[in-house]
Amino acid sequence: MNDLLKKIIKDIEVELTDEFDRNFERKGFFDRKWPGNKLKNKRGSMMMRTGALRRSISSRIIGNRIFYNSSVPYANIQNEGGEIKVTAKMKSFFWAMFYKADNARSKNNTARDRKLSDEAQQWKNLALMKVGTKMTIEQRQFIGDHSNIRKTIQSVVDDNLQEINDYYQQKITLNGK
Repeated sequence: MNDLLKKIIKDIEVELTDEFDRNFERKGFFDRKWPGNKLKNKRGSMMMRTGALRRSISSRIIGNRIFYNSSVPYANIQNEGGEIKVTAKMKSFFWAMFYKADNARSKNNTARDRKLSDEAQQWKNLALMKVGTKMTIEQRQFIGDHSNIRKTIQSVVDDNLQEINDYYQQKITLNGK
């Protein structure tokens, strides 16, 4: 019976890991889409630019429980949302991004240059924030409880129990000849 429970938990871990990974492809938490990016001139999903967050997710089984973890420091604030305080290091990053966006601009007054200029202005606005100012990070959940998770768990348990049932039905039939 212990082996059956361990197998079920391992199967659940595999299935849930796949489901959580698919959230990055869905660009949302199952049926809830992630909020868009407010920075100008940024294409694609903010959660998929480098793929570091997606790759950082790991799981482990302790007893009868499955724990999910991420090695990147911003995983929790992205998954749950909340407020963070602007630090000097963040301001340095914002300035670097401003100079990168501003230097990419040519002196022509094209639509592309205006977009880069808008992006540079956004980075400058962020860089000018005072250290200690609170910034709100919108929730972009990728791991957690959802009705789809409960359905997946139920399906894994049912499949495993059906396997056991089929196995014993076959044993009884073979022995009962």
